[in-house]
Amino acid sequence: MSKVDKKKLILAAATQSFSQFGYKATTMDLVAKIANVGKGTIYTFFTTKEELFEAILQDAMQEMKDAIHKGMREEDTFFQNLFRMLDLLLEFRACHELFIKLAQEFRDIGTQQALEGLQRLESVVIDYLKQEIDKGIQKGEIKAYDSEILTFVILKLYLSLTTEWGKSKQREPLSKEQIREYILLFVSDGLTTDKSIKL
Repeated sequence: MSKVDKKKLILAAATQSFSQFGYKATTMDLVAKIANVGKGTIYTFFTTKEELFEAILQDAMQEMKDAIHKGMREEDTFFQNLFRMLDLLLEFRACHELFIKLAQEFRDIGTQQALEGLQRLESVVIDYLKQEIDKGIQKGEIKAYDSEILTFVILKLYLSLTTEWGKSKQREPLSKEQIREYILLFVSDGLTTDKSIKL
């Protein structure tokens, strides 16, 4: 087996291990066992578990960037691209086992590396969202406010409506259409019907 193939095999095994067992429980021994290689083989490519985890995160971040990039269309409106991007984020979080396991591990035992991994994955979305907001401002599709604050508010609103709202047993999760309506209400239309209100 070539060096490139061995490295791919190790990365696949490490991804499987981090996705199934989380950061804390993954060891180089476990990755070697899953990859069916000697532990020394892993150390020829990655000197520490942290370095291996970094390589996995880089792959996941690139996968997310590629998915978002494919979803953006220059000819579409700001809100069409916004909703497409947010939907891609939700799908990625729901389908990508590594993301799910890191979130669970941080929630259950507070592993700092899991939190940092989640934050780095979300930073990809934040960067793209900020770029889209800046484009929307330049095109005159949205008002010229601080794009960093807008990015924060839109992302937190979306994540709250998609993940937090349905956690209560008294509430039904919102549909995609309902989520879009509320984001449009808060972000696009605002709440007031009286446009003469001043702060």
